[in-house]
Amino acid sequence: MVTSSKQTPLHDLHLQLGAKMTTFAGYQMPVQYKNGIIHEHLHCRNKAGFFDISHMGQCRVSGERAAEALEKLTPGGIADLKQGAQKYTVLTNAEGGVIDDIIVTRIEAGLSIIVNAGCKDKDFAYLRSQLSLDCQFEELNELALFALQGPGAAAVMAKFAAEAVGLKFMQACAAEIAGTACHISRSGYSGEDGFEISLPQADAERIARLLLAEDGVEPIGLGARDTLRLEAGLCLYGHELNETITPIEAGLQWIFKKGHSDFPGAEKILAQRQNGAGRVRVGLLVDGRIPVRDGCEIVHQDQQVGTVTSGSFSPSLNRPVAMALLDRRFAGLGTGLTALVRNSPVPVTVSSLPFVPHRYLRK
Repeated sequence: MVTSSKQTPLHDLHLQLGAKMTTFAGYQMPVQYKNGIIHEHLHCRNKAGFFDISHMGQCRVSGERAAEALEKLTPGGIADLKQGAQKYTVLTNAEGGVIDDIIVTRIEAGLSIIVNAGCKDKDFAYLRSQLSLDCQFEELNELALFALQGPGAAAVMAKFAAEAVGLKFMQACAAEIAGTACHISRSGYSGEDGFEISLPQADAERIARLLLAEDGVEPIGLGARDTLRLEAGLCLYGHELNETITPIEAGLQWIFKKGHSDFPGAEKILAQRQNGAGRVRVGLLVDGRIPVRDGCEIVHQDQQVGTVTSGSFSPSLNRPVAMALLDRRFAGLGTGLTALVRNSPVPVTVSSLPFVPHRYLRK
């Protein structure tokens, strides 16, 4: 173990649960528990999985024009958020790339923002420097963050915070769990119905133990979190998104606010939105059993036409799958291509995303 890395409030609990730990984004995090990644993945798809995501960054922006100020840093939709509503969006740079993808929630005290763990320091510095002087920016380092995901999540949540069960996908509310004030949203990163729970670090282990004691709830590590989001066709920063990949190339056309053009990189991004990008994110179904990992070249007749951004074995489909950034001329559904895995050819076929249908509660 790397002793200089940070720990979440549940570190000791993870060890008690038999977690295999690794360093991720500067934190000691569980990769998997005793039953392994495939078991955890399928358990979340069929029952309820508990995720410690306290490594993620949480912050708050307040002030009379906070939403308008944040909107100028994103492709939009922030100023229109009603209290209790959430928005997935990206912070863009002047070249049209993505600084980070974030979740913004309108709360009574302003805007709550969740950022990726590996981008936390640069995001917070960027927001401090770019938001107008009449906005107040506050890091919420005293908070922990959990996710409860899967078809059994709502029944578990009903026992602890009934008001949260009334939420629809991408809605949030203040609530209490066993006497602890929390902020709960109906959202997640698995493709399943579920919740994310922000709460004080001081109460984190107590609440985690309560949730894990419920029938059908098991802890899920980063390994299964990654295979779940891959099956759901969701972007991971540093893979499908980075400072050289635009939101259009990443397939995020749906996050844009109509008529909004006052954000960094807008000229390039909006031109791609109108005319199409030269490369696009696609799904790949892999023939055979050999996983195709990120960084593998995708070729057509010995010409490189793309690069794999994420790839793994899909427990739900019982086959390897991947996502790639691909030359759009070769991105048609059903197009047969070749991935080079250690210089060996592996046939792949362009597929639609997601690989496994989302089961969010939208209505």
